Amino acid sequence: MKKTFLYLALASIAIVSCRKDDTPETIEEVSIETQNTYDDQAAQNFLETHYLDAKGNIQDFVATDTVNVKLADLNPVTLPSGVIYIVRPGAQPAAGTAIGQYDLLRLMSRSTTYIATNTDNKVAYASPSTFRNTISGSGVPEVDPAYFYVKKSVLTAATVPAAKERKYYEIEGFQEAIKKFQAFNIPDDSNYNLQGVIIVPSRAAFARDAHFNYTGLAYRNRSFVFNFQIYKSTPYLNER
Repeated sequence: MKKTFLYLALASIAIVSCRKDDTPETIEEVSIETQNTYDDQAAQNFLETHYLDAKGNIQDFVATDTVNVKLADLNPVTLPSGVIYIVRPGAQPAAGTAIGQYDLLRLMSRSTTYIATNTDNKVAYASPSTFRNTISGSGVPEVDPAYFYVKKSVLTAATVPAAKERKYYEIEGFQEAIKKFQAFNIPDDSNYNLQGVIIVPSRAAFARDAHFNYTGLAYRNRSFVFNFQIYKSTPYLNER
């Protein structure tokens, strides 16, 4: 994954946006090794403190809850990259479509990005910011997201060297984990029933690399939590 950044300063100050009140939040940037550890610990904390509601949406889990099942008890799978995915029971297609490297996805999602931090010796996600929310937004799936596969025409048209590389747009950890699921084949106006969760640590996302401006927020050191349903995957055998 993104392991080429060890040359960077290990104790600089990163300014990130805290979308809860739009007030900038100053977070001290730690070493890459420490950030990786924080990412993994924060992901485990997230699994212990959240559950999926009847539609598959991620919700806060409280210790007194005796009804809902927290994410940690839904058989999360951790890949060697540190990416975690959860296949939601009872929410998968009966005869789904496998997802290939070059496919065109139609994705319904509510996805959030965080920075994993250590506050008062407690490691958890902080500074949440919406990455994608087609559920509360357009109400229809996102078509052909570049963070899964960016088209050759985009790379060719780019005018700066960094933007001619796939890693500028694509989230490697998301690509890796989404292929563990199968796509439905349903119309865009179908009611959603989210089928899973993918948690991508910063090292498997944009790490400390330059990246495409998806939302106006810098994704340096940021982990991503994807909560989604794949409405359809159109197969392509070759780059497009």
